[in-house]
Amino acid sequence: MITVAGVALGYLAVVLANARHFFTDDTESQYTGLWVFFGRAFREGHFPLLIPEQWMTGNYTNEEAGLFNPPQLLIDLIAPSVPNLAVYATLIKLVFAIIAGLGVYRVCLAYGSRPEWAAVAGVAMPFTGFFLFFDEASWYTAMTGTAWMIHAWASSVRYARGKGGPIPVFIYLYLAITVQYVFPAVEAVLMLVAVAVGEVVLRGKASWMPLLRLTAAAGCAGLAGLATFLPSMLSAQVSWRGNSQINNDMFLTVPWSESLNASLPSTMPAFQSWWGYVQPLPMTYIAWFLIPALAFVDWAAARARWKEFVSIALFALMALMWTAGPGVVGPLRWPARVLPMLALGLLVLVCVLLGRFGTVRNWRNRGIAAGVLILALWVRTFSADPHDVLWHVLSAVIVAVLGAAVVWLGRTRGVAAAAALTLAAVIPIAYFQVRSVQPTPMSWNLPANREDAKQVFPKFADGTTIQLSDRGLLQPADKSLQGAYGSLVWGNYAKDLERNYVNGYTPNGHFYFGQMLCMAWDGSVCPDAYRRMFALEPGTGRTLADLMKVDRVVLQKAMFPDAGNQPAPDGWHFVDVPGHQKYIWVLERDNGPISAVNGRIADARNVTANSLSETDTTSRVRVTSDSGGRLIFSRLAWPGYRLTLDGKSVPFTTVAKVFVAVDIPAGTKGAVLDLTWRPPGWKIGIGSAAAGLLGLCLLQYLWFRGRRPGEDHADPVNPEPTRELVDSLS
Repeated sequence: MITVAGVALGYLAVVLANARHFFTDDTESQYTGLWVFFGRAFREGHFPLLIPEQWMTGNYTNEEAGLFNPPQLLIDLIAPSVPNLAVYATLIKLVFAIIAGLGVYRVCLAYGSRPEWAAVAGVAMPFTGFFLFFDEASWYTAMTGTAWMIHAWASSVRYARGKGGPIPVFIYLYLAITVQYVFPAVEAVLMLVAVAVGEVVLRGKASWMPLLRLTAAAGCAGLAGLATFLPSMLSAQVSWRGNSQINNDMFLTVPWSESLNASLPSTMPAFQSWWGYVQPLPMTYIAWFLIPALAFVDWAAARARWKEFVSIALFALMALMWTAGPGVVGPLRWPARVLPMLALGLLVLVCVLLGRFGTVRNWRNRGIAAGVLILALWVRTFSADPHDVLWHVLSAVIVAVLGAAVVWLGRTRGVAAAAALTLAAVIPIAYFQVRSVQPTPMSWNLPANREDAKQVFPKFADGTTIQLSDRGLLQPADKSLQGAYGSLVWGNYAKDLERNYVNGYTPNGHFYFGQMLCMAWDGSVCPDAYRRMFALEPGTGRTLADLMKVDRVVLQKAMFPDAGNQPAPDGWHFVDVPGHQKYIWVLERDNGPISAVNGRIADARNVTANSLSETDTTSRVRVTSDSGGRLIFSRLAWPGYRLTLDGKSVPFTTVAKVFVAVDIPAGTKGAVLDLTWRPPGWKIGIGSAAAGLLGLCLLQYLWFRGRRPGEDHADPVNPEPTRELVDSLS
């Protein structure tokens, strides 16, 4: 349990440095809102795949919602009962950090490391630079996908070597895929390739049949998880991520030389990002001991067993190559996101080498070599960030002193003591790294306590609200519940408040809807959005507000300072919102809300249409048209809609490439029009999942049948069988 305790203490240190570290950026603006929204829906007996009124984010088969990931569904279910989202996010991430740390521990053991050094790697992984400051702080699905993928690595090695069955491989790969974030899925493929190549190099022809079984198990997991990405793939032609181009640019592409400062805690690498060229966060830091420890490896002994490290080295090399670009490969962008994979590969490699070939013999010469490596670290770090020279000198001195203490302990107290200090030093370094970059440049500072926010926010009546605003106009003093967040929403903040807003956070939005209202990923709009909202759509003569069946429009005063002093659009009026006049104008319809009137029928041209029944994914309408006409629905035209007229399939079209529409034939009298939406490819997804599960059952049967009672499945790396995780640190 040393790994668990070490990660927990590290998390405590980080929270002491910044209580909101694990509730920042995308976590506060995207993920926790999704947790609350889905949790409320589950408790009401719904599984929301599509919410038409949430135009910006309502197609959840395209979002990072983890719809088919059981642990994520449990997290969602609990979320509405926790009033403080910062506390909840921190606890959830602690659990996944422990899962990731134990996964690294298992991988190290699978390659023959001593448990002491495997624990060091397990504790260090959650506190590597990019993983700590981005994946854990912000990009939650990257963190969870990585945690499951690491366990898939350990289980894949065990399965390939006959020490485990196919079920763990299947489960961990499936969980990595179904977090609904594409990077872990692609990284898992690279991991499997690395494992396969390493096993072939190590075992030759004897590896082919085990690798075929491993490939089959991975394929079954891929089939089971296909439904996660199939809808977004089949909707790509209308989404923001719809191109399959490969482009290169400098944004978040990391020069390989930046890896030379992976062990200096003060490192502030140099490459292009949101904050210019020199970064304000230690993105490329991995672990203080990583590079200096190379001086204390018996390389002669390691070279004799080089085949055993091919898969680890290949995985790290592929990650290193990816971090340098290209910048965009279809939906994969920003190569710096792969830095945690580089950290993972190098941590496993170094700690396996230390666990098997670490030595303090000839310690003076090795100490000199370690000093040269630290000097190289300092030179590279200084070159990237010359303004903080004194901090870099102090950082290098601390690494040198810690390294000397570890060597002394190794010589006088043994491996366990040396590993214990190596591990313990990770924790205060994490504290000082987080503390030194406060205030963090990433935080939105959204309210953490939902109950407090709900009490302060305007008590609008039921209905659909759209907000026209720009988050970029906020001043630092506005980012509080007493400021703009008491009146305005961005990202998924409306879901925290249990409000029904058009706006939301989406990384994969509808291209034409975003273009129609110049609405960005966080729900911000351009100043022209107000005019567009009430301009007549040429094909229908109706405003976008009418076609969307919006009941309320909230205007940010900083964007539209004079709007409330001008006449309201026809059919609308400005209303007073006591206590919120500083930040918003509010428009409501003269004749009351229309979002619940006659279903989701937005416009009927030469058609008499009456809604018979309505759900989020279906509309049943009785239609009559003597001369033929067109019916327009207040629904975003995502792929997946099917329409029938009295049971016969009819084509549908779109208005402005945004709204679902259908032409009603002349002579139609009292016919029933049925509109249904299903995620594109849902039948294929169900079939592939069934095939994956059947394949897994067959593989498990073959594995069980192939094991003989009392058979010793020796590991080619360790003559002695690897001890189980639960016993290894007892």
